[in-house]
Amino acid sequence: MDDLSSESDCTTEYWIDWFLGAQGNEFFCEIDDEFLHDRFNLTGLNSEVQYYQYAMDLILDSFEQECDDETREQIERSARHLYGLIHARYIITQRGLQKMLDKYKNGDFGVCPRVHCHGNPLIPLGLSDIPHSAPVKMFCMKCEDVYHPQHVRYSSIDGAYFGTSFPIMLFQSYPHLIPDKSSSERYVPTISGFKIHDHARIARWQEKRRLELHERLERYEDQERNRS
Repeated sequence: MDDLSSESDCTTEYWIDWFLGAQGNEFFCEIDDEFLHDRFNLTGLNSEVQYYQYAMDLILDSFEQECDDETREQIERSARHLYGLIHARYIITQRGLQKMLDKYKNGDFGVCPRVHCHGNPLIPLGLSDIPHSAPVKMFCMKCEDVYHPQHVRYSSIDGAYFGTSFPIMLFQSYPHLIPDKSSSERYVPTISGFKIHDHARIARWQEKRRLELHERLERYEDQERNRS
């Protein structure tokens, strides 16, 4: 996400509205107040987020602490991180899944770049549930593959803000959304309209293996010469 601290003085009625309206945060949905106020949903996050209570107050629009600009910026950063961590928990609840489903249907996450997926909608995916491990990726249920976001502004979003389980839970909850997978829609290499014979593939594999073994043999001989 972009550094939004410079906009912290902008007049907004709610912090969450300001956060969701910022460029680059289009993948996030609004977390219900009831979820934010339930301490059970926030278990363990106080040890993962600096200035946790101040960050929580900022998210809930109850922050009244006087502080210098540097501290304010750190609290803003913590609030964005905290919202992301809570977001990962919220979107696997029934209410959160419904909100993300609406965004999925609207195509808010973009479409699969694979030609044979015919513009199937993508969905955010985290490759790890541990923060700061990997940026968010995009998952296509039709080809069951993972892609980089289509816009650079999404490349800095932490994948942990969506988690590894979210896409599968969404399609388990709404199985009618699982697209048909046609095995015939695969690119088949041809030359002048003729498929490449299996023997050609085997020959390429054998040649690759031969070169690998030749390189290993050369390395072994070099090591033996060095020892002598």
